[in-house]
Amino acid sequence: FQRDIILWAVRWYCKYGISYRELQEMLAERGVNVDHSTIYRWVQRYAPEMEKRLRWYWRNPSDLCPWHMDETYVKVNGRWAYLYRAVDSRGRTVDFYLSSRRNSKAAYRFLGKILNNVKKWQIPRFINTDKAPAYGRALA
Repeated sequence: FQRDIILWAVRWYCKYGISYRELQEMLAERGVNVDHSTIYRWVQRYAPEMEKRLRWYWRNPSDLCPWHMDETYVKVNGRWAYLYRAVDSRGRTVDFYLSSRRNSKAAYRFLGKILNNVKKWQIPRFINTDKAPAYGRALA
């Protein structure tokens, strides 16, 4: 197979979370007959290398901007809860967490959830908060 076809398949799988069989259909629509197990082998072989080579490209200076963390009181299914939310400088939600309490333990769990869900090189240098005491204890 041509390199472009392999790169398309691996990129589409990694970027959009498309199943191997859906990728097989998409490539067949473009005149490329390939089995889903072949696409699986391509992803297993080339995805780690693609990530390693493209990491510098994904982390551009605009992504080094700080996250903004805040919490608000919302009603979910008739019950009040605290919605912890982290937003990047472009306004995209990084992650969120629902808790029945607004304390340092909940803030710590929220931070742990965020840091476990992002890669190490995606973590910003600064995190802005609304100076709630719970964040200070959780960030320390």
